[in-house]
Amino acid sequence: MSKALHDGTELVVLVDTDDQPVGTMDKLEAHHKGVLHRAFSVFLFDDQGRVLLQQRAWGKYHTPGLWSNACCSHVRPGEALEDAAHRRLYEELGVHAPLERRFHFIYRAEVGQGLIEHEVDHVFTGACQGPFHPAAEEVADLRWVTPGELEREMNETPERFTPWLLIAWPRLQRHLALSCT
Repeated sequence: MSKALHDGTELVVLVDTDDQPVGTMDKLEAHHKGVLHRAFSVFLFDDQGRVLLQQRAWGKYHTPGLWSNACCSHVRPGEALEDAAHRRLYEELGVHAPLERRFHFIYRAEVGQGLIEHEVDHVFTGACQGPFHPAAEEVADLRWVTPGELEREMNETPERFTPWLLIAWPRLQRHLALSCT
């Protein structure tokens, strides 16, 4: 998670629309107020081209039980984006993998319980076969799906997926297609 202080407070990095830091704020306060902050999403692929999905733990403070990308979180104050992505990949899934930064986007979504995710979300991809050692407080389940299966499921049952995955996945598919031409 974000930087934990001695009292258990976690800070996120507040940013402007150009992703320039403008301060810090308690994570829950930022989500209650819907303040723009820096985040990242990691997508992992196996050697068959399948993408790893994580079902968020049922005890998460928002979007519990929804399916999402391999891992996602916030950057700690003073922490590099790449370092944060590697840290959370290990904390959530118990793996290390080479990651490539792809693009970023801004989104705003109500995620229930009066909370709002308003993030500059930096997307990373990596290749990893596992084995995975998911943290029970973060992850309820993991599964591999083909890109076609994921697109079909997202179209048929979008309510089963996190808002950021619904936005990031089509953009990632376009980005990967463009980088192959």
